[in-house]
Amino acid sequence: MKYLLPIFIIIPAFEIGLLLLSGKTIGIVPTIMLILTTGFIGAYLAKKQGLHTIRRLQTDLQQGLFIGDSVLDGVCILVGGLLLLTPGFITDATGFFLLVPQTRHYLKPALYKLFRRWFQNGNIIIMK
Repeated sequence: MKYLLPIFIIIPAFEIGLLLLSGKTIGIVPTIMLILTTGFIGAYLAKKQGLHTIRRLQTDLQQGLFIGDSVLDGVCILVGGLLLLTPGFITDATGFFLLVPQTRHYLKPALYKLFRRWFQNGNIIIMK
């Protein structure tokens, strides 16, 4: 959790800087339109990918298959959708990266490793 402080301070500072630069370079109205467009596209993609993942999760459960992959996709889609609704270019790029299945494929092994380490260190405890 030591990484949360830099994330909540550094990333917003860069976002503000990029938004100011964009407003100065291409204008205020185009910058606002770009932010709104990425928000709408992100909401559409998150809904589409989320529904697909829910259907896949239901199928996996019915067939008795391992659901970890579907659950991790769902988490990535949720976080990606939230990032795309947050104004800013860095969060938008990260959000699109998490929503597109082809790019999400590259991130999932690192997430599996991270979650495994959290469980082994006792950072995450599942209660009955």
